[in-house]
Amino acid sequence: MARKKKVGIVLFQLGGPDSLDAVEPFLLKLFLDPDIIPMGPLGFLRRPLAKFISRRRSLPVRGRYAQIGGRSPIGALTERQRLALVAALSTEIDPVAVTAMRYWHPLTEEAVKSLRSAGSLDEIVLLPLYPHFSYATTLSSLKEWRRVYGPPESGPPQRTVGQFYNHPLYVQALVERIGSVLRQFADSSRIHLVFSAHGLPMSLVEKGDPYPGQIEATVGLVCEEGKKQHPQWPREHLLCYQSRVGPAKWLQPPLTGTIERLGHEGVKEMLVVPISFVTEHIETLHEINIEAREEAKKVGIEVFRMMPAVGDSPLFIAALKDLVLRAVGLVADPEDQQVTSAASS
Repeated sequence: MARKKKVGIVLFQLGGPDSLDAVEPFLLKLFLDPDIIPMGPLGFLRRPLAKFISRRRSLPVRGRYAQIGGRSPIGALTERQRLALVAALSTEIDPVAVTAMRYWHPLTEEAVKSLRSAGSLDEIVLLPLYPHFSYATTLSSLKEWRRVYGPPESGPPQRTVGQFYNHPLYVQALVERIGSVLRQFADSSRIHLVFSAHGLPMSLVEKGDPYPGQIEATVGLVCEEGKKQHPQWPREHLLCYQSRVGPAKWLQPPLTGTIERLGHEGVKEMLVVPISFVTEHIETLHEINIEAREEAKKVGIEVFRMMPAVGDSPLFIAALKDLVLRAVGLVADPEDQQVTSAASS
């Protein structure tokens, strides 16, 4: 019997504070990232500004984390995804999967150490858990990987999964999750389906960041597939953005403003779909499920529901498995554009 390929798999995520005391240092690492808030020639001001912003924002942000259990669940939920992916891949390869969080533990340094302690690897697959490529997420995580790991030629071949916003199994996972909530409405065809994606500064969009276009593509694919599978798929849907920080221009329209407008227009029922999030964290559990819910109630929306993130659903894990196997050449698809070599990503 042929030996299975021993493949290192690095799952990238943003991370989140694992205690209330970790909130300020987490925010500091976030605001020190030049891919989050580009400052150009004023970059020398980044550290003092990041310290000021993180110190100022830590108190209200601590309060929000306190309302969702005193910590971010993203670490535990990503670990569930990691374990499920390892189990799914074990029949095909010998997987060594590690998690590299961008702004909190386990950090990229810890992921590199774990991977190197696993012994000789045939290949490494870099798999950001961001379905949509963005300079602020995917590129930032990959830059940090290269800074910490060093030149890719110093180790086994590296393959990078750049994005998977249009992967059929990912789209199916979203449709499945939406469908599970639609069944809770008496007539789901009459509700408003509100897709909410993490926002992005317009300065990045103007530099060519593909994120908004990929978000729109996912929404289109989900609605197209959803209408095929669900006879009462909502007739109305729209896309908005959340999590704006600072005075700069961000992608529009905002989630809260959209909810306010819909309420004033007489909308009574809505389902919010966190389209760019693959696990629950503060943006879904607090910003949508608490803040947006409260706003909806104020403007007369009577039924407000939120789609659970795809998490470790079998369809989503199957999508990740397929991406890894394509990356290492065990699933052939010469037209696949989602996997690139480390040199070209």
